[in-house]
Amino acid sequence: MQAPHPQVAVTVRVFAQRFSATRRGARLARRLAVHQLDLWGIPYGSPASDAVELVVAELAANAVLHGRVPGRDFELRLRCDRVADVVRVEVSDTHPCRPEPHDPTPGTADAEGGRGLLLVAAVAVRWGVTDRTGPGKTVWAECALTSKNTRFTPS
Repeated sequence: MQAPHPQVAVTVRVFAQRFSATRRGARLARRLAVHQLDLWGIPYGSPASDAVELVVAELAANAVLHGRVPGRDFELRLRCDRVADVVRVEVSDTHPCRPEPHDPTPGTADAEGGRGLLLVAAVAVRWGVTDRTGPGKTVWAECALTSKNTRFTPS
């Protein structure tokens, strides 16, 4: 009889789903993201859940508004790494144009758009853009699971 193998604790969990490149698809991506985090033990309304929700909302909205290619979906991937203490959010679309954050300038305070990536940068530990296999790009951001992994200190 063989000795039982010790079970290794799962420290990384992954969720991936494709969505239609529509406002409804972006809204569903946001809602499923916080639901998945709750299933992983990161409760609704917690700072980590709220940060991931904001990041998913902004990146999915960008994929729908600026990265949309007719007939193509966008993909959301969440990677929860308990050892690294982060949730990595990845949103992939098939448009080749890379996003650029806009600097808020005087006189544009009433503009309705252009601040999404600034919000992502404010709540994420880090973010960036990478090429993907096939057309398009992946915009990613890592959000801290605990306050000890943030770059900001509470006031």
